Amino acid sequence: MSRYDVIIVGAGNAALCAAISAKEQGSRVLVLEKGPSEKRGGNSFFTDGAIRVGYGNFDAMRNFIELDEETTNKIDMPEYSPQDFYDDIMRVSKNQSKPELIQQLVTQSLPTIEWMKSHGVEFELNFANQSFEKEGRIQFWGGLPIKTVDKGIGLMRSLFNRCEELGIDVWYEAAASKILTENNGVTGIEVKTKEGTKTIDCQNVVLACGSFEADKKKRVEALGEEWGAALVRGTEFNTGDGIDMAALVGAQKFGQYDGCHAIGTDANAPRVGDFQKPGDIFKKHSYPYTVMVNVDGYRFVDEGADFRNYTYAKYGKEVLKQPKNMAYQVFDAKVRPIVREEYNLDEATVFEAATLEELALKIDIQKEQFLQTIEEYNAAVQDGEFNPSVKDGKGTTGITLPKSNWAQTISEGPFYAYPITCGITFAFGGIATTPNGEVLHKNGEKIQGLFAAGEMIGGIFYENYPGGSGLMSGSVFGKLAGKSAAIHATHAQAVK
Repeated sequence: MSRYDVIIVGAGNAALCAAISAKEQGSRVLVLEKGPSEKRGGNSFFTDGAIRVGYGNFDAMRNFIELDEETTNKIDMPEYSPQDFYDDIMRVSKNQSKPELIQQLVTQSLPTIEWMKSHGVEFELNFANQSFEKEGRIQFWGGLPIKTVDKGIGLMRSLFNRCEELGIDVWYEAAASKILTENNGVTGIEVKTKEGTKTIDCQNVVLACGSFEADKKKRVEALGEEWGAALVRGTEFNTGDGIDMAALVGAQKFGQYDGCHAIGTDANAPRVGDFQKPGDIFKKHSYPYTVMVNVDGYRFVDEGADFRNYTYAKYGKEVLKQPKNMAYQVFDAKVRPIVREEYNLDEATVFEAATLEELALKIDIQKEQFLQTIEEYNAAVQDGEFNPSVKDGKGTTGITLPKSNWAQTISEGPFYAYPITCGITFAFGGIATTPNGEVLHKNGEKIQGLFAAGEMIGGIFYENYPGGSGLMSGSVFGKLAGKSAAIHATHAQAVK
């Protein structure tokens, strides 16, 4: 068995960014993946690749995105600075996020994207889901115009290819089970493999193996009884192992343990992420342009409160609270042509009817209340110009639960109903770290040689989440943790 300077636990985006970063510093690196090779990549494999960056202005993107001049000249791209990124996170978290972590995230976002590009990760503009064409112009909105090529599949393919090129070892079906320490410093790690439990001597470990959302018992204990009914959108292997191992050596648990990222997803989506159908294909995110009703026939959120990017990660929780843990998104013929691409996939569950009365008979809903809700909503819709590229202020008046933007009547057949339930992505609770990924003991001191990245870090997200922030957080703190671990390894060798 080779001697390793840095061991990475996990094999998603944050983990592989950490591995590559540590290797850049000259470290000998091992990656431990709990799952088999065909199920590698963690939650990152399932993402649609949207990644939030404080890019500044459109010109800055030319360093990592290739565009022809004709297309470039048609694009209207709002500026989005690191300060805008910071403000968005603090706004949706109600100022609960740890400022020094968020400052690190937003200021390092653009340099990290450029660094990833240098290691073979490809980026493109997210035309399909973050722009609309109007009067010959391509108008982007919502601070999230960038995505990885070929979604999370392409991201992870590029990162694994780069690890192979750099000579980084990856062990599959190798589940880290215990961190070994002495005098508040890491001395090794125990790993369960097909051949049995192995102990690897190593003074630097980066934990990047996700949160606990795939463990039903832990999920219910932290989030509440109803979360037993939630689908797991990503990998089945995120069962909180890293948090447990860190806690056993005195790490400080930190962050919102009763909070999570959860979305409205197809009611017939798999109970756990299907590696044969990745790419976030089951989500249903055009709800700002429609109404959502529960099986009793009532609306339950302001669908147009903000851009989808700032509400989708919390509205899944609202769906879970509804009777039977489900709801319907209802569209008419006016809106159907502009919905996101996931609504057109074969995997999308949809009911269609020529009239609302016929639609009510096809779905599991209290018919009379449903029709009354739509009638009252239609009567409340105000005049104005519908414009999905901005918060258009076209709302409702006179109904108890308003719709603040993008309100149009549900009045032109055919009509469509998409059944949705709640899918959990990751939990917000994790462990305390410095802005460079160094894990903190309960006494406030650093645990020497222990680092964390990605969903393992607590204190970044509370209550809600600006779309694309998690992928960026994983990349930024993965890169930082890997470098920190490698530097610590070099210092430790110098002392010897």
